[in-house]
Amino acid sequence: MAGPQQAPHLHLAELTASQFLDIWRHFDADGNGYIEGKELENFFQELESVRKGAGVDSKKDNLGDKMKEFMHKYDKNADGKIEMAELAQILPTEENFLLCFRQHVGSSSEFMEAWRRYDTDRSGYIEANELKGFLSDLLKKANRPYDEPKLQEYTQTILRMFDMNGDGKLGLSEMSR
Repeated sequence: MAGPQQAPHLHLAELTASQFLDIWRHFDADGNGYIEGKELENFFQELESVRKGAGVDSKKDNLGDKMKEFMHKYDKNADGKIEMAELAQILPTEENFLLCFRQHVGSSSEFMEAWRRYDTDRSGYIEANELKGFLSDLLKKANRPYDEPKLQEYTQTILRMFDMNGDGKLGLSEMSR
């Protein structure tokens, strides 16, 4: 035998911010910002399927027990739902960028301060170029390396996440989501 058996873990490849968003949208089928109810059941069923495909033996526990254990570990606010920031901790996203974004604008006062700082033309909207400046500063503050194509990808991903009316800019109500 090769030594003591370690607890099985699902090792996922690094995800891009865009791939993370695709996964989020896949499971948040109703688009309400949470993975809950049937969506959560689907998440666990697919996770178990992937684990089995990866050769992880999971026969000793039933799915219900695993769901409870998982929720206890990752549902940080114990509301019975998985939020984007909680999922970002589960999935190894590239530089955990989306979580970094969410944490930077965590409180409403920080959010309004950032809004005023980056709405440079005082239009009441954060246009793509202003968003790009915000993300560049955020990545520098977090000491995370990036290049121009990566910054562009992050900008487009944030727009895809929050630009609900598709006008290419973020209004205050869209960003406050």
